[in-house]
Parts: sequence; structure tokens; C-alpha cells
Amino acid sequence: MSKIYLITSVFIVFLILSFGINQFLVLKRAHSNFENYYTFRGCVQLLEKKADYGVCKTGSGETIKIVKYNNKWYLDGDLPWACLGGICFGL
Repeated sequence: MSKIYLITSVFIVFLILSFGINQFLVLKRAHSNFENYYTFRGCVQLLEKKADYGVCKTGSGETIKIVKYNNKWYLDGDLPWACLGGICFGL
């Protein structure tokens, strides 16, 4: 019986780690340049683009501002609050 628990536990840990690594890679790619973040946020129409920000309209009709912060792109007002070893965390 304990062998089944061990195999199940290892499988669950593997799934959680796989999901976490996948999310990390998706977010890293999204924040890397304006075009990737534009797509990540679901923008369908570019309204304005400057070197450090852009404004676009999403598929739901919402107008959002995307800003450059520490050479990465974020939703305005959703900037990270702490960085550790090049990995930034937000609320």
C-alpha cells in the first residue's frame, strides 16, 4: 500500500513542478518584449506605442496601458514589488 502512496506522491509533485516551470517560462517570455506582452494580455488593436509604454484595446473592449519597467513589460499599475536574482515578484 505504501508503494502506491509513494508513486502517487511522486507523480503529484512532478505535475506541480511541471505546471510551475511552464508558468515561469510563459511569464518570462511574455514580459520579455512589447509584442509578447501585447499578445499575452489579449490585445487586438494598438492605439499608441512609445519606447517605454503602449496603449491597446483588448478583445473584451478594455483599453489598457503596457509599461516598460527594468527592461521588462507589465500592465500599468501591476509592477513587481521585489526582485531576487533577476526574478521579480508582484502582488
